[in-house]
Amino acid sequence: MTIHEATSRAGWNFDNSYSRLPHMLFDEQEPNPVDDPRLVILNEPLAASLGLNAEALREEEGLEVLAGNRAPEGAEPIAQAYAGHQFGHFTMLGDGRALLLGEQIAPNGARYDIQLKGSGPTKYSRRGDGRAALGPMLREHIISEAMHALGIPTTRSLAVAATGDPVFRETVLPGAVLTRVAASHLRVGTFQYAANWGTAEDLYSLADYAIERHYPEIAGEDNRYLAFLRAVIARQASLIAKWQLVGFIHGVMNTDNMAISGETIDYGPCAFMDAYDPATVFSSIDANGRYAYGNQPYIGVWNLARLAESLLPILHEDQEKAVKLAEEELAAFTDLFHRSWLSGMRGKLGLFGEEEGDEALVKHLLDLMKKHAADYTNTFLALTFDKTEKGPLYEDEEFAAWREEWLARRGRQEQSDEDTLRLMRESNPAVIPRNHRVEEALDAAVKGDLGVMERLLRALADPYVHSAEQAEYASVPEACGPYRTFCGT
Repeated sequence: MTIHEATSRAGWNFDNSYSRLPHMLFDEQEPNPVDDPRLVILNEPLAASLGLNAEALREEEGLEVLAGNRAPEGAEPIAQAYAGHQFGHFTMLGDGRALLLGEQIAPNGARYDIQLKGSGPTKYSRRGDGRAALGPMLREHIISEAMHALGIPTTRSLAVAATGDPVFRETVLPGAVLTRVAASHLRVGTFQYAANWGTAEDLYSLADYAIERHYPEIAGEDNRYLAFLRAVIARQASLIAKWQLVGFIHGVMNTDNMAISGETIDYGPCAFMDAYDPATVFSSIDANGRYAYGNQPYIGVWNLARLAESLLPILHEDQEKAVKLAEEELAAFTDLFHRSWLSGMRGKLGLFGEEEGDEALVKHLLDLMKKHAADYTNTFLALTFDKTEKGPLYEDEEFAAWREEWLARRGRQEQSDEDTLRLMRESNPAVIPRNHRVEEALDAAVKGDLGVMERLLRALADPYVHSAEQAEYASVPEACGPYRTFCGT
């Protein structure tokens, strides 16, 4: 069988529209072969939705593509250039350990980036080896698939392949390549790069491309670039509200990790909160809590302000007027986020309609949860299924008074108890990727036992089904201790 026959049988159907943008935005890059590739995990449902043949991907030729040893037919591999504010400091970046193979056109006509992460050095590696370790790549697979199941826009993982080559960090680790699927890899940092090192024509080209790919409905607007900024702001407000509602902490909200599409991107030092506390930080490198759970909405609008700055030259020919237009759009973020978050919180508490006291009711509960270090996810589950008998929170007289107020609010709505239960079940996941469960699965997988991870993935696949099998994944160990995550580079 020839390479072309193998890749055709796999179902690759590439276009390479990004490669037709100004060349300053990317660099052609050939794959960097590895010694002994081995498929660790393949996301067969995702493969099918992309029009790919899972059986062919598992064969030698398919594995060669997933490991980065060869490009499939029709691909034009590139490393994308971008910039970013990392912890508030601006720098030039780029795909230092990633390779964009191209854009898979799915059977439904949708376009998806296919990117290899950990595929070796590129022009943007900055003295790094361009490789990735198996544990962090499997971690991205678990968390991104859990986010997808939770209904949160996200990049996804098609496969993780072990390379057979060691990766040298603090210790020697097994190497791996993750195949990431995204609506695109356009970032706020992509626009920062074009604005700082490109021409006005480069910026126009990039903005037109982003509009055509992600916001075609605004193409006919009088000021399409202002409408583009407005649309990105709205998607990010909705996305970050969804993070807050499930207790997700991104951990590294640099501008190069904010996707123009509105998807969650980059699962390095991320985690889900156990005990509720807005100051929660998991990242080992976030010493000052810049990206703490409670700060995520504020960092979101800060990042969007950096996007607005990059777009100023094309928002209006008069810079003063451009700044005013951008400021007006950015001012809308707070209300967009707040309305999305409060609507989600009403769902978590089984509240239909809107009452003036709803936000105070929500915030009172959160204050009590913080006071007693109550588990975020399990508190809402206890309310959903009326199991608020044991624990410091539920034994607090102030909680008893809150509960009476909550029940009175529910009693004023027309919907039945069955409707209320259905809303709460659909708003409160039975299971999230608990930090200790993720670490348990990764530890076993790196040692060769994939069963622990596969069982975890099955439990996370439908978090709103509330099955008996999910119950064991909802528990939190009493002696959990501080949890720290790392960038996984």
